[in-house]
Amino acid sequence: MTKDSVAVVYARVSTEEQAKQGASLSAQVAVLEAEAERRGWTVHIIREQASGKSLNRKGIAEALGLLQAGKARYLMAIRIDRLSRNVADFAWLMETARKQGWALVMPEMDIDTTTSQGEFMANVQVSVAQYERRLIGDRTRAGMAQRRLEGKHLGRKRELAEELVHRIAAMRSSGESLRAIAAVLQAEGIPTAHGGSTWHASTIRAVLNSHTAQGTYAPSGTHYVPATSASSASVSP
Repeated sequence: MTKDSVAVVYARVSTEEQAKQGASLSAQVAVLEAEAERRGWTVHIIREQASGKSLNRKGIAEALGLLQAGKARYLMAIRIDRLSRNVADFAWLMETARKQGWALVMPEMDIDTTTSQGEFMANVQVSVAQYERRLIGDRTRAGMAQRRLEGKHLGRKRELAEELVHRIAAMRSSGESLRAIAAVLQAEGIPTAHGGSTWHASTIRAVLNSHTAQGTYAPSGTHYVPATSASSASVSP
C-alpha cells in the first residue's frame, strides 16, 4: 500500500446535540468511505467532537501529521466547515497541501484539488468566503459610523445601581473625601460600572457628576458640588 492510495477521512461534530440531529460522525464517515472506495483508496478514519473555530484540535493535528509524513495522500471531509470555519485556516490548508504534495477532497462541495476544476472550486470558495467576511465588516463599520452621527452610544451600556449612586452621594455629603469613598467601595468588593474591581477618586467624581446623583444630596461648605452639565445616569469608572 502506497501513500497515493491512502486517504485521511476526517469527520467532526461540535456537540452531542449535533450528533443527534443528523450531522453525525457516522453519517459523514459513510459518505467519505463510499467516495474513497469508489476511487480505490484505503482510509484512515479520524472522528472528532470539537469546535471548528480553529485548526487547533487533536484530530486535525493527527491528520496533518500523517499527510506531512507521507503516510497519506488525501485529506477528505464532507465540507470545508468540518475542517475549520475560519477562512484563513482553509487558505492555509490549501497552501500547505500544495507545498507538501497532498490533496483536499470534499465531495459535497465538488472540491478536489487533484484536478484543475476541483482546485478552481476550492479557490472560489475561499474567495467568496473572504468577500462575505469583508462585506460584513464594511456593513458593521458603516452602521457604527451612522450611529456616531446620530449621537448614539456604541458598546455596552455602563451603569451603576441607583442605590449605590445615592450612597456615594450621601457619603460625599457627610464630608468623606473622594479617595476615602473609593477605598470603602473597593474594600467591600463592589464592582465598578465596567465590572472592574478598582475604584479611584476620579471614578467617584464621575459618579457624582452623573444625572442620577443630581439632587440626591445637599452639598454645603467645602462639600463636592455636582456639575450641572451632566445629563446621563451612565458613569465611567
